[in-house]
Amino acid sequence: MSLTEQREGVEAGRLDMFVDGAFALTLTLLLIGGEAIPHSAAELLATLGGIPAFAACFAQIAMFWYGHVRWRHHCPSSDGTGRVLSLLLVFLALIFVYPLHMVFASLFNGISPWFPSEFHSTGAADLRTLFICYGLSFACMGGTLVLLFRHATRVAVRAGRNPADARRGVVLWSVPTAVGLLSAAVALALPLSAPQGWWGLPGFVYFLMALTGPVMRRFRRRHGLA
Repeated sequence: MSLTEQREGVEAGRLDMFVDGAFALTLTLLLIGGEAIPHSAAELLATLGGIPAFAACFAQIAMFWYGHVRWRHHCPSSDGTGRVLSLLLVFLALIFVYPLHMVFASLFNGISPWFPSEFHSTGAADLRTLFICYGLSFACMGGTLVLLFRHATRVAVRAGRNPADARRGVVLWSVPTAVGLLSAAVALALPLSAPQGWWGLPGFVYFLMALTGPVMRRFRRRHGLA
């Protein structure tokens, strides 16, 4: 291994540690107890009521983090494009954490008042703002991973490797990107005078994430991947 390859490997490792640490920081911002430690059984029960929202937020943060982990398998060396896009992903994650927590906390609070939420909508305008912020943040996170895997595809072509596996990442992350944009568009298109039940539509759009499986199966059949 040349000195250049060793240096690039070290730089890639340092970047990955920074990204991992930043994603870990987003999870600390989502801690179910916040900054306060419960001092009574009632406070403990109220804190435990935040577990479902925390679990849902944890799963989404982990999904995007793992996307970056998978990208690194295709780009083991360090380069400028990979660094910029990785740092952009971190930047977006630290923004995404706020609408993420607000959406799921209010969702579970709507299911049962036992699940606490500090966000309480005062009308359609609040719901529109929340869904637009969440949808755009979700789409930007997915879109950044699309760009990372597109870069991995170009790297594979330059190195003489089969780029189909990296292209699979492009297709995979295109689905959440499109779903997030669609949800934000639906929230923007809904008139503020729409019945309250209609404001669940931007949230129901995320059920389209179920299309990821069929899309990926079609891609694998087309490219003969296992």
